[in-house]
Amino acid sequence: MAITLRRDEWVVAVLVGYIALFSALVVEVSGNGLLRWALYATVAPLVAAALLPLRHTLMISVLSLAATACIYGVALPVISVGGRVVVITGVALAGVISVAVCRVRMQIMVARHRLSLLSEASEHLGRTLDVTQTAWELAEVTVPAFADYVSVDLFDAVLKGREPPTEPFTEPIALRHVAHRPDPPGRTDGELKAERNKKEEGLWGVSLPARYLTACAPARASYVDTTDIERWLARDHTVQKDAYRMRSAIAVPLCAGGRALGTVTLLRHRPPRPFDTDDLALAADIGTRAAICLDNARRYARERDTALVLQRSLLPRHMPELAAAEMASRYIPASHSAGMGGDWFDVIPLSGARVALVVGDVVGYGLHASATMTRLRAAVRTLADIDLQPDELLTHLNDVVLRLSTESRPVHEAVGAPDTDDTAGEVGATCLYAVYDPIAGRCTLASAGHLPPAIVTPDHDAQIVDTPLGPSLGLGNLPFESVDVHVPEGSLLALYTDGLIREHHGDLESGLQELLQALSIPEPSLDGRCRAVLGALLNDQPADDVALLMARTRVLDADHVATWDVPTDPAAVADTRAHASDQLTAWGLEDAVFTTELIASELVTNAIRYAQSPIQLRLILEEHSLICEVSDGSTTTPHLRRARTYDEGGRGLFIVAQLAERWGTRHGRHGKTIWAELITGPAPVTLP
Repeated sequence: MAITLRRDEWVVAVLVGYIALFSALVVEVSGNGLLRWALYATVAPLVAAALLPLRHTLMISVLSLAATACIYGVALPVISVGGRVVVITGVALAGVISVAVCRVRMQIMVARHRLSLLSEASEHLGRTLDVTQTAWELAEVTVPAFADYVSVDLFDAVLKGREPPTEPFTEPIALRHVAHRPDPPGRTDGELKAERNKKEEGLWGVSLPARYLTACAPARASYVDTTDIERWLARDHTVQKDAYRMRSAIAVPLCAGGRALGTVTLLRHRPPRPFDTDDLALAADIGTRAAICLDNARRYARERDTALVLQRSLLPRHMPELAAAEMASRYIPASHSAGMGGDWFDVIPLSGARVALVVGDVVGYGLHASATMTRLRAAVRTLADIDLQPDELLTHLNDVVLRLSTESRPVHEAVGAPDTDDTAGEVGATCLYAVYDPIAGRCTLASAGHLPPAIVTPDHDAQIVDTPLGPSLGLGNLPFESVDVHVPEGSLLALYTDGLIREHHGDLESGLQELLQALSIPEPSLDGRCRAVLGALLNDQPADDVALLMARTRVLDADHVATWDVPTDPAAVADTRAHASDQLTAWGLEDAVFTTELIASELVTNAIRYAQSPIQLRLILEEHSLICEVSDGSTTTPHLRRARTYDEGGRGLFIVAQLAERWGTRHGRHGKTIWAELITGPAPVTLP
């Protein structure tokens, strides 16, 4: 153990000066009282024993004994033989006692230092649940307090969260060089970062670390048998060839649960001494603690990767091709220490060429948050299919959250599971639901405790949409409010979770202003805009997960939309068919004329017979589909039923359902709309 005491040099100089001054003084004032001065010859060895290391104490003791022998044995013949023997023997005995005391003191200091090193290792190791970071913590703990150089090498499976190999290591093995210290001088930050991310470094069966992996036992090499270590170090390009003239090395396999995770190799090249048996035991203790922390990090990485794969599989993997808007999205998981969150987003095609944009954040972390996110996303898609208004949809979604909170607690208590964050029964979330209509060029939004969206107009004017903030989901049966916003064509809508703006700023206002500045930077592609925003607002490892959804709006002009008012006269059905036929011919969709005429005829006939004015027929042309809509002033909902053989009616909606790809009913503020969609080209990409 290399222990460097402070002020060693000047303490030695003072003691040597004291011995010289004392010797000169005794010779100068020689007389009958010389024996009384002999007691002061023992002062220097005793002071050295209290302040200096062993070799310095031994030097001072020998020097003091030599000076005493010269003075009382040669320089002063007036002293009797008995007096000479007593004085020299006393000084020699003081020297022996000083060396013994110094040795005990040094052993106590070494033991205290080792205990301090173990305590520091226990405190610093395992502070994070990241395998690579834990390896670097191990390197920082051991250098320079215990060794001059350390290298931590792990199996590639450990870094990926998988189980380490269990077979005997009889063949050449390969470990990944994960961490090392100290870094050679003169290397830039970029080079050091590249070294941290470099790929495999081979450790062959002849190397010292490889030979002791099977036994999971530490090994010590002295300065005469470090050939294997030197050969292995030659593979590490971060070590200069002549930088480390090794005196000793220790290789400690990192074993947890009887399985080797890798090795840590410790080197000494500076004096005072090589590793000893006690150092080997200390290295084994530190390696055991580090192996447990690494194994915990490996297991956490495996569980986190599983949860991340699950969550990514439950989020949209592809953006749909829609006439309403161009889409781009990003999901960034939280750092290892934060755990898996419950942020989600969704893009839901609606009738009438509209699109619903959804972003939400479930309270909490872990699998419980991921499972709740999945259930809420499914509930939102189900409610969106019935074309509810945003405020009505959030009201129903709030009921779902309240029901989930009520149902989760009895199940949790019944199984007797511990009350942790991952299994807690309370469910809470925020959600923003927006519906964009490309025909009207308007967006209807409603928020349940979620941050408002941002909009960037074509002239690069960025602002936060003034959205009424409703209560978070699960806080009670409070009303929600929606707002209509005019959105110019080519505008950018950005929906996000709070992890995006609270990474650098605890203040919400400053975070929103930084978001607007990032969104105002011109960028031709939406994917590039997403990358730019995330790069400007996030660290490499955000403390909270982030969901970002962007949409560049489009507007369907008169060339893609045709509308006719229909009088409440059965004779108007023929005119309706003629209008539809002429419009489809103008659009070049002659193959869809017959089907569209039949669908329009059935829907208009039902509206004239069972509903009330005003009645309107609208055809919407999209890239891959044609939508036929019939609106009326009634709020009654038609139902599909199977007519019997002799029934005179009841077959209209059945025919529509058979001919159309999709059909449905949506209710507005005044009346309802029955729509049917026909596929006119290749099927668009849909969300999973």
